[in-house]
Parts: sequence; C-alpha cells; structure tokens
Amino acid sequence: MHPYFRVPPDRLDSLKAILPEFAAKTRNETGNLFYEFTINGDEVFCREGYSNAEALLDHLDNVREMLAVALDMAELIRLEIHGPAEELAKLKEPLAHLNPDWFTLHRCSWGDTF
Repeated sequence: MHPYFRVPPDRLDSLKAILPEFAAKTRNETGNLFYEFTINGDEVFCREGYSNAEALLDHLDNVREMLAVALDMAELIRLEIHGPAEELAKLKEPLAHLNPDWFTLHRCSWGDTF
C-alpha cells in the first residue's frame, strides 16, 4: 500500500511529530513486512508492505484512530494498492471508499521482457 498525503506548511511539523507513533504501533503487526515514511516538500509518502490482504486490513484497523488524527492535518491525495490479483480482489470492496489505484503484480524472471 502506498498512500500519499499533502500537508499544509503550518501542519507539517505536527504531522512529522506523530510519524514515530505510527511506526511504533505498526512494529508488532505480524503481517507487516516494512513501514517507513519519506517527505518531499509538502508531500508525505508511506512506504508499507504486508504479507497478504488480511494483514493490510489488520493494519488499517490497528492505526484507525491515529490515521483519523493524521487526516485532520493532511489530505490523502493518492492511494496505490499493489499486489497479486487474488490479494487485490480481497481488498476491492473494503477499500472502495478510498478510491485507490490498483496495481496488479506482474511476476517475471530475469530473462523476461516487457
């Protein structure tokens, strides 16, 4: 999952201050593979990965209250969901209200061409 947030300049420091709380809350999620933030000007990106669709949904439930606080400071401007087709299918209904862009994994070996 790749969410992108736009933060007004007067709220950026406040948002940055809660990012470690997100990381701490996510640390013990069993299906979490990685979780980190990057910032480019007024845009905050969360690079996160999960072992399957259920783990992603568990994460969203785990950070629900903190995410509400973050969304009071920032606007979700883009949401990308990447994964195998069978896992994306499990997410389409529960995440439909977020209007994500869906990226289906294309597995290839070193010799494959696109």
